[in-house]
Amino acid sequence: MIIDIDETKLIRRAYAAREKAYAPYSGFFVGAALLSRTGKIYAGCNIENAAFSPTNCAERSAFFRAVSAGERRFAAIAVVGGPRGTKAGEFSYCFPCGVCRQVMREFCSDDFLILAAINPQECRKFSLRELLPEAFGPDDLPLR
Repeated sequence: MIIDIDETKLIRRAYAAREKAYAPYSGFFVGAALLSRTGKIYAGCNIENAAFSPTNCAERSAFFRAVSAGERRFAAIAVVGGPRGTKAGEFSYCFPCGVCRQVMREFCSDDFLILAAINPQECRKFSLRELLPEAFGPDDLPLR
């Protein structure tokens, strides 16, 4: 199934999610907007914790929210980030960490689109395959 991806809308939703981030320790606020194959957008922000290990990235927050709502198939995600107080265009690209890429691999095909944006008009586009080559995923387990 091919779904139309409004990249500008997705990036704007990621910026809106970034405003809700809880990042008192790093001061680095991240927002993500995940587009499901049903056309719904699920937003997520980073949520830090004083113990650091329980911190959750924006991308995983969006995925966990979507999966909790029953979604299992996804088309794209937009990710934006920067220090507290920066606005669109005032900071560089923000890419998903390795753990988030692995979560994406659990639910997404190799051609899943990842948008790392500076502002709604300026983004870099990658497939999941490009950011996580030779990935280990569900098909690699003998239980299937």
